[in-house]
Amino acid sequence: MSNSTYGPRPQKFSLDDSGEKYYIGSEVGAYLRLHRGTLYKKYPNLWRKVATTEDKEKLKKLALSNSFLHTNIMLIRAHETEEIFAGNDEKYRAAGTASVVPRPEGANKSAKPAANTWMGQQVTSGSHHLESVPCSCPIAHARGRVRPREMAYSAEDLEQAKRVAENSEVPEELIPIRLDMELDGIKLRDTFCYNKNEKLITPELIAETMCEDLDLPTTTFLPAISSAIHNQLDAAAEAPPLDSNTSDQRAIMKLNINVANQSLVDQFEWDMSESNNSPEEFARNLCKELGLGGEFASAIAYSIRGQLLWHQRTYAFSESPQPTVECPYRNPSEAEAWGPFLETLTDAEIEKKMRDQDRNTRRMRRLVGGGFNY
Repeated sequence: MSNSTYGPRPQKFSLDDSGEKYYIGSEVGAYLRLHRGTLYKKYPNLWRKVATTEDKEKLKKLALSNSFLHTNIMLIRAHETEEIFAGNDEKYRAAGTASVVPRPEGANKSAKPAANTWMGQQVTSGSHHLESVPCSCPIAHARGRVRPREMAYSAEDLEQAKRVAENSEVPEELIPIRLDMELDGIKLRDTFCYNKNEKLITPELIAETMCEDLDLPTTTFLPAISSAIHNQLDAAAEAPPLDSNTSDQRAIMKLNINVANQSLVDQFEWDMSESNNSPEEFARNLCKELGLGGEFASAIAYSIRGQLLWHQRTYAFSESPQPTVECPYRNPSEAEAWGPFLETLTDAEIEKKMRDQDRNTRRMRRLVGGGFNY
């Protein structure tokens, strides 16, 4: 790896009697030419831990480098890092970052995919959560026909009531799901949060219900929708857990929500270490203050949860920490940039905004189809 490294190899060290060896993340990043948190973006499955005050004191006594002077220090395990040095880094990369339809054996590799080929949702390891949230497809009226729900809850069914009671005891773990696909000339857009621990309402049932509500052809959209939900649930499971020892893990959330002809733009800081912070409660309060409808509330909750997953996977604690809050009120010059901005756009402006987003999505999918790995 001499061509892809710079300078001497960092020194590993031990902080206790357990024998566990560590490296300092910023030094490994500089050695591998992966600066400013790129190391954690390239290897999101790499174990890491924010050094405590006691750890910094031990690093100061070891006098290996001046890293103990940094405000935040990320520690990574030595044996995992040495596997990366040796080139065995596949298991530390984000699995399933790209979903490409496999070609049959003997097919022409230079041939372009068919027009109906559906590309997976996980284009760049969850970066689609950072795009603007588009208008959801309106409910179809099924051409005047009323379709009864066969899976409606019945209190007289004791077995079903038992399953519902058992399902309600399972803790809720909401995962942001985004559907953005075009099949048979029909474009589907929708965003929502799905409980990963849900046992009764499966992704297949959601796909079937959406096809009925939107009057979509089930032969093409049902497997595509259920597959997209499963792929995003699997990708969300790869995000590493947050360090419970760090009390300030703020990240900047950006909202860019479009519902009908209304557009909401906002940004704020969110402390990921605070378990009591609820995206759904925040969305309801924001919509109440701005006089917005329920479609905005679900879109805001989706956008926040998606960005939290993104920051949880790629947040560079040792490289870009948010400054300490000295005063809870921002300067008047910054207040406008950190406040919600709501405007009503014309049909032409909304169409242009969606067209720009489609162009960006197609560009990302071309990168995936061209064999780029993230």
